Amino acid sequence: MQGKIHKSPKKLAAKPAYLSPNQLTLAGFETPFVNQLNKDNRWVKLAQAIPWDKIVPYYDQLFSSIEGRAPISGRVIIGAMIIKHIEDLTDRATILHIQENMFMQYFLGYSSFTNEAPFTAPLFVAIRKRMSLELTTKISEVIALHCMEGQEPEEPSDKDPDPPGSTSLSATEEQVVTAPAGTVPIVATSPQGKLIVDATVAPQNITFPTDLKLLCAARRKSEQLIDLLYDPVLHGPVKPRTYRKIAQKLFLNTAKKKVKSNKELYKSNGRQLRFLRRNLKHIEALIGAYIRFPLTPTEQKYLLVLHTVYEQQLEMHRTHTKSIPHRIVNIHQPHVRPIVRGKDKAKVEFGSKLQVSLVGGFTFIDRLSWEAFNEGQCLVESVERYKQRFGYYPKEVLADQIYCNRENRRWMKEKGIRLVAKPLGRPASGAVAVHLRPGERNPIEGKFGQGKLTYGLDCIRAKLKETSESWIACIALVLNLVRSTRHALLYLYQHLVTIILLGRVHQKRSLIALIGA
Repeated sequence: MQGKIHKSPKKLAAKPAYLSPNQLTLAGFETPFVNQLNKDNRWVKLAQAIPWDKIVPYYDQLFSSIEGRAPISGRVIIGAMIIKHIEDLTDRATILHIQENMFMQYFLGYSSFTNEAPFTAPLFVAIRKRMSLELTTKISEVIALHCMEGQEPEEPSDKDPDPPGSTSLSATEEQVVTAPAGTVPIVATSPQGKLIVDATVAPQNITFPTDLKLLCAARRKSEQLIDLLYDPVLHGPVKPRTYRKIAQKLFLNTAKKKVKSNKELYKSNGRQLRFLRRNLKHIEALIGAYIRFPLTPTEQKYLLVLHTVYEQQLEMHRTHTKSIPHRIVNIHQPHVRPIVRGKDKAKVEFGSKLQVSLVGGFTFIDRLSWEAFNEGQCLVESVERYKQRFGYYPKEVLADQIYCNRENRRWMKEKGIRLVAKPLGRPASGAVAVHLRPGERNPIEGKFGQGKLTYGLDCIRAKLKETSESWIACIALVLNLVRSTRHALLYLYQHLVTIILLGRVHQKRSLIALIGA
């Protein structure tokens, strides 16, 4: 007969008695500051896991001048960015959390608790501009390589002609992330390791764009520019008519309908185009009356965007088409492009497209582009960057079918790399051995899900092009940090298991020797 299961007593939570606000004072509130910080706290562990001495010099090289006030510590800046994206906080909320949390202040390198903010929240925008995609990617790779193989990259010297983050970008919409110089010495060895590659999109935080909404937003912005430029002394007592109330009423009559026919949308787009064309003519006339150009760089950028939107929408309206090269979908973020994905949830996403490599659970961004690109053109580039990081080619590559064209297969065969994918043509007898089994690419798909669901990769809230790129790179950095902490725990577990097994073997040997004696 089975006995009763013994239930361990539960540890109940503390139940503090209610105290009136008139009786509770700050002077009588008990604080744990007299005690030491808990070593098991996640921020304490993370601070010990990050090689600060290797990554901070990359940020400090951005400040070459010795004149003026000294910059904020690089550990404070990098740590604040890590806290922001690990907790998925806003800029202001990040500063408040740092002020209130002594563990976060220890993570930033503070020697004692303070109520002062490390810096103001608006400074985050300048920090994101300063921490470019290339600089943040270098820091992320240094952390990943430090955890994976313990290979120490060369620290940047003062005579480096190309310091991190100071490279000049070309006028194209595409950037290729370069690997840190001197991370691993290149030696000719046999292929080792496994590389998983895939592409994803990081959508921007913008409204779902339609031609009608885009034209209405452009018309409203043109009306604001007219109000800004009009001067009764220069242009006379009569202000140019914009028909803004009529245009807004016509827009709402169509936009509020649940079902809109193609004919009705075509007519509504044409009306908004004509309103926008009239406003752009008024703007050119108003600017011509000034001796100097009256618009600021931001306002001038908006004016150029309005002209581009008008030309693109007019071309699509005349030809009855739905697409055009380099199409603008948002006047406030003109760098955003539609990326056709073909997914069930969203067939078209609006943001940047990423080419990502996954090695040992660590994420590396090989390419970030605001224009759509074919993933098959990036496989060779990702493999070469693998060699730059580790000094050898991967032993096998796991990729989707779009990567496995004939040119890539031929190149990988010449390098002695095994491509785990479905062979072309009729299946041969040995086709099953190199077939990509279901679930083998799950790690990189899970990494995308982790970044989008937990750390906000599915909604990039930065507005500028360079700040959005820095935002995405910081999320990849956080993913590597989370992986590094798990990697350390796994290493500790394996070390303990090894010690236990060795102890058991030693006991068995001692027992056998005792019996033999």
